[in-house]
Parts: sequence; structure tokens; C-alpha cells
Amino acid sequence: MPITVRSQTTAGSAGALSYLPVALFGSTMGLTGLAVSWRLAHARFGTPSWIADAIGTIALAAFVALAVGYFVKAMTSFDQVRNEFMHPVAGNLFGTPLISMLLIPLLLADRHLMLARVIWSMGAIGMTLFAWLIVMRWISVRQKPAHATPTWIVPVVGMIDIPLAVPALGWAEDLHGLMVFATAVGLFFAIPLFTMILSRLMFEEPLPDALQPALLILVAPFGVGFSAFTTTTGSVDSFATSLYMLMPFVLAVLLARLRHLSSCCPFRVSWWSVSFPLAASAGAALKYAAFAQHPAADALAVLLLALASLVIALLFIRTIWGLTRGELRTLST
Repeated sequence: MPITVRSQTTAGSAGALSYLPVALFGSTMGLTGLAVSWRLAHARFGTPSWIADAIGTIALAAFVALAVGYFVKAMTSFDQVRNEFMHPVAGNLFGTPLISMLLIPLLLADRHLMLARVIWSMGAIGMTLFAWLIVMRWISVRQKPAHATPTWIVPVVGMIDIPLAVPALGWAEDLHGLMVFATAVGLFFAIPLFTMILSRLMFEEPLPDALQPALLILVAPFGVGFSAFTTTTGSVDSFATSLYMLMPFVLAVLLARLRHLSSCCPFRVSWWSVSFPLAASAGAALKYAAFAQHPAADALAVLLLALASLVIALLFIRTIWGLTRGELRTLST
């Protein structure tokens, strides 16, 4: 869910990779979510398992590369990292590497269980502390209506992501209370935040072009919320179904709103904002299709998986092409 923020430091103090936005970790979220969705498609429709494995490998490589790159930025341009963290909009996106750490264990648990547990534990602790810090910031510092953008959803979505990998780690019984806690906090705060952001979209100036792709983040609480709630409770009840049913409606509204994105806004890494919401929607649709056992549910799941795969493939190709041409600085502005 990338977004960039201009640093307040001088050009002379900028170090290596000072332009690298932390929210580019949204690409690893999208790739990991897509890999998990293709695993679900393999279980539901018998699609080739190598597709999920290949996407998962790319996701892991991207995460390692970004982790190294941002570490270099932190070591050489700490003032810019601090400014990015304190920014009322971009600061929320420091949740993207933490969410990535909560999702990556889904890819590692069956092969490297101990490593998956370590990564998830770090992500869960970090995400809980980060969400607490952001909520404290919201209620301690006067906020401006214009700052209520879809990126505010990220800390909430991060909490909802905590339960997803717990069963795969073999901790479902031991950490059931934590799963309930994370799901409850995430869903509870999603309600007022969604309302505030919708109000800002209705009554304030339109979002800047760089933030337009972030609109799809508004889908995440419903898609991820459905997956987290069903993972925590172990069943698909009426509440879970309601979360799922909201997802395609909100997604349809936002896709219609963003239909002219490619023609009105030049490509930037901020476009990766659309990747995880689409992948999470596809994953939720595949989970619901396995429960519903209905052709309509299967059709929607296939449609969303195809859409997420196509969009993420295009984003990946365009990003790699830009990297080979040395355009990362330009694409990050």
C-alpha cells in the first residue's frame, strides 16, 4: 500500500536509498496474499501447485530485498525515516512490513516451522505495539479531516492479520485468546475509521493522485475480516457471511471509481496499494466458495483470483522494468 512522503531533511544529508518508501512492503503483502489465494485455488479447483510456490518464492525474495534496502536507508538516512514515521498519513504505513511478517509464515510453516514461528511472533508483537502507538497518536494529537485517508486502515488491518497464520503454526489452541483479541480490536476500530474516511471522501477535497490507488484499502477490513473471523471461530456463521457479502459490493464501488486510474495518473510504486486488497478479496472468496459449495460463489472466486493475478502481474512487470531502467527514485515520488 505504498505512499511517499517528502523528507524534511536537506538533500545533502540524504543517504543511500533515502527515497525508498516503507510502504513498498505493500508489494510483499500483495504477492504473499496472492500466493495464499492460489494455494486455496489448488485445494478448491485443483490448479497447479507450482503457481502458488512460484509466487511465494517471489514474495519471499521481495521481502528480503526490501528489508535489506530499508535497513540501509535507516542506517544512512535516519532523519528521513523519522520524518516518514511521524507523517500523519505515511506513518500509518509502517504497518506494511509488520503485516508482511504476519503473512509470510503462511508460506513457510509447512517447510520451516520454527522460522515461521519466529517471524510471526516478531510481527505479532510489533503489530500490536504499532497499533497501540497509532491509536494513542490519534487521540493525543489533534488530527485534520484531510488526513483521514484509507491508509488509516492499515494498523487495523494489521491486527486482523494476526490470527491468519496461527493454525498453520500449530498454536490455534494455545493462542486462541490472542486470536479473539486481535480480531476484536481490528473489527471494532474498522467501523469508525471506515465511517470517518467515507465522510472525508464525501465532504472534503478529492484525494491527491498519489493516494487514489489507496482507496482499495477500504476493501481489506471485509475480506481480511472474514478470513480472520472464520480462522478464529472455525466456522462460517451469519456474521462472517455478512462481512463477506459486504466485500464484493465495496470492491465494485471502488473499482468503478478507479477505472480511469491508468489514464489519469502516471505509474508509481503507490499503485501497489491495490495488490493486497485484491489478493485478500480473492482469498476470502475462495474460502467462502469452499463453504458455500455453489456455482455462483465459485464463479466470483475465480473472477477475483483472475483479477488479482492480472493486476499484480502487471504491477510486478512494470516495477521490474522501472528498476532495470534505474527509475526507482522517480517511481517513489
